[in-house]
Order: sequence, then structure tokens, then C-alpha cells
Amino acid sequence: MSEFQIAETKGFTKRKESIAPELYEKIKSVVYPQLRRNPYFGPNIKKLKGELAPYYRFRIGDYRLFYLIEADKVLVVVVDLKHRQGAYK
Repeated sequence: MSEFQIAETKGFTKRKESIAPELYEKIKSVVYPQLRRNPYFGPNIKKLKGELAPYYRFRIGDYRLFYLIEADKVLVVVVDLKHRQGAYK
């Protein structure tokens, strides 16, 4: 299996500006390498259900990173990052 590419939406890029630099550094150094290898499965990965069925979430401490997988393009699209208390609202 070839490695997935990572793309960030404009909404996520804007959200990045308001999060702690350490958190984004962790996303780049820990989360993105794992998503490149296998975005479907991992200890912190969960496929969402119901209305959110096309999305996956990656747990990063008290935060949740939401993303879509475009398998035909071998692409992971990072959509949003939210604190766990407001993640599904």
C-alpha cells in the first residue's frame, strides 16, 4: 500500500492559528505519520457513525482531529480539530 498524502482544508488551516503550537507540532510529528501509513486503523482512530459516517476521528488527548479519506486519490483530508467537550456539536 502506498503512503497517503495529507491535505488540510481552509477551515482547519484557520483553526490551526488558534491552537497551541505544541499541539500542532504533535499533530505533524505523531498523527500525520500514522495517517500516512494507515488512516483506517489505529489505537486512537475511530470511524464515525450516523450523519458523520464518512468521517474518521483521531484522539489527541483532550482534542479530536476529524478527517475524510479519499482512497481513490490516496489522500487524507484533515477537516477540523475540536476540544472533546464540543467535538460532536
